[in-house]
Amino acid sequence: MSEPAGKSGWRVAVLGGGAWGTALALAMLRAGHDVALWARDEAMVAAIRRGENPRYLPGIAIDPGIEATHELQAALAGADCVLAVTPAQSLRAVLSEARDHVPKGAPLVLCAKGIERETGALLSTIVEEMLPANPVAVLSGPSFATDVARGLPTAVVVAGDEALAADLAARFSALNLRCYSSDDVVGVEIGGALKNVFAIAAGAVTGAGLGASAQAAMVTRGFVELRRIGAAFGARPETLMGLSGLGDLLLTCSSTQSRNFAYGLALGQGKPLAGLPLAEGVPTAAIAARLASERGIDAPIITATAAILDGALTIGQAVTALMTRPLKTETDS
Repeated sequence: MSEPAGKSGWRVAVLGGGAWGTALALAMLRAGHDVALWARDEAMVAAIRRGENPRYLPGIAIDPGIEATHELQAALAGADCVLAVTPAQSLRAVLSEARDHVPKGAPLVLCAKGIERETGALLSTIVEEMLPANPVAVLSGPSFATDVARGLPTAVVVAGDEALAADLAARFSALNLRCYSSDDVVGVEIGGALKNVFAIAAGAVTGAGLGASAQAAMVTRGFVELRRIGAAFGARPETLMGLSGLGDLLLTCSSTQSRNFAYGLALGQGKPLAGLPLAEGVPTAAIAARLASERGIDAPIITATAAILDGALTIGQAVTALMTRPLKTETDS
């Protein structure tokens, strides 16, 4: 897609040098922007400057046009837009460091998926609290970092104020990255956060050898829970049926490229979990189960997943509990 009429490329600051942060930095460069990529790890910055991120994206060439730095102030200097790609549970701490250096008025785009464990706050709420002078947007959808980094065709959604979302979607889109816009920030956030929990559950079902039928039932009924919780937060049903809800759910519940599915798979197989890549669904499961309980929302899969992760239930016990729940019609709310 060509640059929006009358608009030149931006300077985009990407906060986070993991797989997704590096992939988005490459995507922004392809979309015609100047890109600064911040990572706390100096060794990682040095590797990216040499043309590779061997820890997170081995074998994928990193364009030398990306300005990698471990200095937050340098990355944010003159930024027209900031992509926050740090893990959800560390967002508040990173923004605390960055808040004095983020240019006022520059949109801050959330690219991580989760709910803050300690407070139950959506990530957009954290940005609104800490950076009130910066409009907030959310980028989400069915997208693996390796696919985006390699320039494979991918579609995502950018949510925010209607005009802002449309502008960002146009600016971020490139030949193999198609961005749709939405003004349902909460819906896009809820879909992105909860699909990680269901991906862990899907992986656990697969790892435990419970069969494809059980996995399909879990994903389908998980989507019902996603819609219930989304409705309680004010999300629109059509948003949850889209890329950031159902689309992302289907992708992450079916592939070991998903860190959350891979984590659940190891859990179901009884393998050691220490040292596995970060799975955002782990902290999200507990807070999602708590929020569902506090709001009186029936979310048995989320509740069971949180209990398994906490060691309070085995997978076998959880499956038995789910299969012996009172029968009802499929469309009961």
